[in-house]
Amino acid sequence: MTKIRHFTATGIVVWKDSSLVHWHRKVGEWLAPGGHVEPNEDPVQTTLREALEETGLNVQVMPTYPAPDITNLEQVIAPYTVMVEDVFDRENGAHQHIDFIYFVTPTAFEPGKNGYPAVPEGWVWMSRDDLEAKRPLTAPDGREMAPPEDVITLSLTALDRLNGHSA
Repeated sequence: MTKIRHFTATGIVVWKDSSLVHWHRKVGEWLAPGGHVEPNEDPVQTTLREALEETGLNVQVMPTYPAPDITNLEQVIAPYTVMVEDVFDRENGAHQHIDFIYFVTPTAFEPGKNGYPAVPEGWVWMSRDDLEAKRPLTAPDGREMAPPEDVITLSLTALDRLNGHSA
C-alpha cells in the first residue's frame, strides 16, 4: 500500500555560530521552522513564510548550488537536500513528508540576547559547540533531549556554508 505523502519545506536558520530550534509538540523533538507547501506556493516561498510565521524573522535562502545559466524560464532555488520523513499525527495517521531543506539566515531583525536575532519564547539558538556535543535541551515537559541527528548535521553544514567553509 502506498503511503500518503505531503510536500513540506524546512529552513535551517543560522546566525553567527548558532542554529535556531524549537520544541515541536506534535512531533516531540527539537526542530527547525517549516511546514506544508500550500497551493500555488513553491518550496522557497513556503520556507520564507514558515520562518516568518513561526519565528517572526524575515530570512533569505543561502543558495547551496549555482543556478543553471537559463534565462527563458523562472527558476526556484534548489534545496540543499530533500528528505523523506515518516510522520504520524492524529489527523492524518501514518504518512510521509517529502521535505525540501533550505539553509536560511535572518535579514533585518531586532537584536536580542548577545546580538542574536530576537525570537519568540520557546525558540533556542544552539551554538556550534552545543550541536557538536549533541547537548540536550530541556523540553517543556522537563525531558532532556538533543535535536535529532538530521537537525544537528544540517545545522552544522549550514553554519559551515554561512561562515565560508565548504561542507
